[in-house]
Amino acid sequence: MAERAADAVRATRALLIEDDPNIVDLIRSNLSVRGFDTVVSPDGERALQLLETEAPDIVLLDLTLPEIDGFELCRELRERSAVGIIVVSARGGERDKVTALNMGADDYLTKPFSIEELLARIMATLRRTRAPSTSTPVRQLITAGELAIDLGAQVVTRAGEPVHLTPTEFALLRELATNRGKLLTHAHLLRRVWGPGYATETEYVRVYVRRLRAKLEPPGAAPLIVTQPRFGYCFVAERGEPVSPADAGT
Repeated sequence: MAERAADAVRATRALLIEDDPNIVDLIRSNLSVRGFDTVVSPDGERALQLLETEAPDIVLLDLTLPEIDGFELCRELRERSAVGIIVVSARGGERDKVTALNMGADDYLTKPFSIEELLARIMATLRRTRAPSTSTPVRQLITAGELAIDLGAQVVTRAGEPVHLTPTEFALLRELATNRGKLLTHAHLLRRVWGPGYATETEYVRVYVRRLRAKLEPPGAAPLIVTQPRFGYCFVAERGEPVSPADAGT
């Protein structure tokens, strides 16, 4: 009983995968004063062990690690867990960012960074990736062909088979599906799914829409998510329903 109570109130736990002791000290000390419990791994093998034994709420991942490729580690972390992953790296190129997002990262922060920005991104990621409250869930089912989206249970099936989505993938799908038939701008989707500080991160939407299409649209099938070039995306309208632009200001 005491163990359950302690677990219920335990501090938010961060797994920091970083081999630079100065960066480790900076992040750990700042997270500590804000109530976080931080566990540290300087390498990939230890990180995968800590993922299992410590059950972190958030992972902060450097890409430049000894003996393992950071992108590969990101992919392995994502395959094993739906935990929020923020890449924190000195590699600031667009290709690196897109690759990390394709490997399952939820966010990408380039060094050097301010602690305030890191904390804001951690909190934004936690809002998306933490398990929802189970108190009186509202069941709302959206269907499109063989696809069924249970918004209350956060469960997606295709032809009766479960489709495994990360929390960020589901958040994006939910925003598109609950506005089906409406064209949603990149800015709208970034604000609603990632948060108000992501207005310029258009590649986030592009990468995650590709991820959703790969999981939801069988080869040769009609698209469920339609691209409007230079504008945004639309989840297929109900049969006979016209596609409309989103409300002004989105």
